[in-house]
This record gives sequence, structure tokens and C-alpha cells, in this order.
Amino acid sequence: MLSGQEAAALAAVDEAAVARTLQELIRIPSVTGSAAESELQHDLAGRLERLGLTVDHWPVDLPALYADPDFPGREAPREEAWGVVGETGDGGDGPTLILQGHVDVVPPGDPAAWEGDPFVPRVTGDLVHGRGACDMKAGLVAHLAALAAIRDAGVRLRGRVAAHFVVGEEDGGLGAFATLRRGHTGDACVIAEPTAGTVITANAGALTFRLTVPGKAAHASSREAGVSAIDSYLPLHVALARLEGVRNHAPDPLLAEYPIPYSLSVGTLRSGDWASSVPDVLVAEGRLGVRLGEDPAEARAALERVVAETCAADPWLRAHPATVTWPGGQFASGRLPAGHPLTETVGHAYADATGAAVPRERGATYGSDLRLYAAAGIPALQFGPGDIAVAHSAREHVSVREVVDVARALVLTVLRTVGTK
Repeated sequence: MLSGQEAAALAAVDEAAVARTLQELIRIPSVTGSAAESELQHDLAGRLERLGLTVDHWPVDLPALYADPDFPGREAPREEAWGVVGETGDGGDGPTLILQGHVDVVPPGDPAAWEGDPFVPRVTGDLVHGRGACDMKAGLVAHLAALAAIRDAGVRLRGRVAAHFVVGEEDGGLGAFATLRRGHTGDACVIAEPTAGTVITANAGALTFRLTVPGKAAHASSREAGVSAIDSYLPLHVALARLEGVRNHAPDPLLAEYPIPYSLSVGTLRSGDWASSVPDVLVAEGRLGVRLGEDPAEARAALERVVAETCAADPWLRAHPATVTWPGGQFASGRLPAGHPLTETVGHAYADATGAAVPRERGATYGSDLRLYAAAGIPALQFGPGDIAVAHSAREHVSVREVVDVARALVLTVLRTVGTK
């Protein structure tokens, strides 16, 4: 049974405003590290101010952040970064619920793969298409819509809501790390990443690795005088595939539905500078999945050990071993403590707001900002509109109805978590 305040706040969720705001945010091409990423942060700071929140909008001290021993890594070059946190001011002694979302999107890739400009939203019925539609501008819009509905319904909160809008999630979590380092905290956190109608309470981690394999240059007409770095890499590739199989034995139950919960994938290979030369170096970069609860240092050690063992068994690599380094994003795993009430609160809020069944709980195989909040002692889960299966692709889209449903669920989650006066 909904309370009068709950019913009033649900009725105040504005579907037309949701559709309009989603399209406005997609039009800002906020690729990770770009000037438009900062542009969107300025835009969102203004929206939070107009909603009556107290806003902290600050330029991130990047050199200081990079020097922090716990910095989570980065892949995209950037000249600046901005943090944005908005807090409701009517709370008293109640808890603080964080609504978190990232503003950055990945590059659109081949323009020919899209039907039109990826940053000009295309609407087909209830669906809005475009880069960032589900990952995760729909989640940002759901947060904004929930905050607006609570304000418009005149509900006074006992605790507080803090909107954490962050940059750099796609390349390591720089924005969330900076926000937490600035001292913004809370008692629980809902991250509106696309979860396809489920509640995600755990994330596997992901570590970027670089493997440098030496060879010996020679003219291709006398290739026997050289050693191809490509050929030398092949036994390492086979060994990495075997390692993936070992690491995926008996995964955590929250990830058991996935064929490969902890993937080990080589994403790029670079070797050679001339067709008629034997290549003297190969550089492979890839992604190593981190198991739930695993120390990232243990995951790194496992890969380094396999590389060392493979080199020791190869006549050339024994004397000229491959090297492993760890550039780019470094995502640890993270999870909500088992039995934490936030899972039930969000699930029942969604069911009560929509009339649908309580969403099931599961884990996710990718890294996210969840692990940074969990590491800071803030219980966090993911619940948001859209499906990760279409994120990062030219098929990216989201249903406006789904954004509205999530916004309504967030309304009840806020009221039931921070309380009302």
C-alpha cells in the first residue's frame, strides 16, 4: 500500500520531460576525456541547481589525483575534469542516499554503422537511439526525474539525497574516485547503470594489461636469420586462453549464468613496421577479468606467472622473456554485502511503482564505479534503465517507458530510505 506522499510523488514523474531531457543529454557528445564531457557536467550542475539542490561543482586537481597511490587508472587523455554533487537541503538526522551516474560515453566508432548522426537522437515509437542512450544518460535522466517529482510533490525528506554525477567511468572511474576523495559520502548508493530489469549487487573486476614480446629483426628474404615476434607470441596466446579456463572454474553464484564470468581477452596486437622485415617486437593489450572478492594483485600475479612459465618453456623466450605491464583502467571487483536491505528496498519499490514482479538479483561481468563506493564503505548496487547488451554499439537505445519506470522506482527508494517528515 502506497502512502499519500508516495502516491503524490509517483504521480509527479513527468514522462514528457523524461523524453525531452534524454534527447537533450544525448545531443551533448560527452566522450570520455573530451571537452563535451565537461560541457555536460556544467549542464547538469545547472539542472541540479534549478531543482533546488545545493551544488558542489569543482575542477578536479588531476595531477594530485594521478599521484594518489589508490588512483584507479585511466586510458583516455584529458586536459580537465569536473565534479558535480548536488544535495537536498531539507534533511535532518536521517540517512543520505546517493544517486550516482556517469556522464561520459565511449566513442561512436564507424559512422557508417549508425542510422544518422550518433549524437542526434533518433526516436522510433517508445525508443530513443543514440550514443549514450542507455549507457548511461537514461540513468542520469531517471535520477533527475525522481528528484523533480519529489520536489514537485512537496515531499519533505527526513534525510538527504546526494546526486553524484561523475566523469571518466568508462576508462577507470576517475570521477567517482575524485568525488569520494573530496569527502562526499552517504549511507547507501544506487547507480543507474543499465540493468535490464534486474538488480545488480556485484561486479567482477577488469584489469588492462600490456604484453611486450621481443623478436629479432631480419630481411624477410632471409627470415631464418631473425625471430618473428609474432611467432613468439603464439604460445603465450594459447597459454592465456588456458588461464581463462582455469579462472572461470566454479564462479560465484551471482555470476553463474554467464558463459565466461571472468573473461581474458586480447583486444589489440601491434607488430612489424615493414612487410619485408621480420618483426622484432609485438605488443598485445587486453583485459583480465577479476573474480569477485579477489585482490587485483593476485589476479595480476596469476597472469604474470603464466607468462613467465610459458617463456621458460620456449627456447627464444627463455633468453628474451616477454614483459607484462598494467596500464589503463584497473577495476577491482565489488559487491553489496549479502543481505543488505537496499536490495529489497529497490526491488519492492520497483514492484510497487510499476505493478511488475520484484526484479531478480544478479551480478555483472564488467567493472563499474560500484567497487569504488563499496571500497569506501558505502553499500552500493546498480539499478537502471536499458540493457548493457546494446551499450557501446551502434544499436544503442533505450525505452522511455523504462526510464520512467526506473524514475518511479527511485522515487519510492528515496522516500523509503531517507524517510519523510
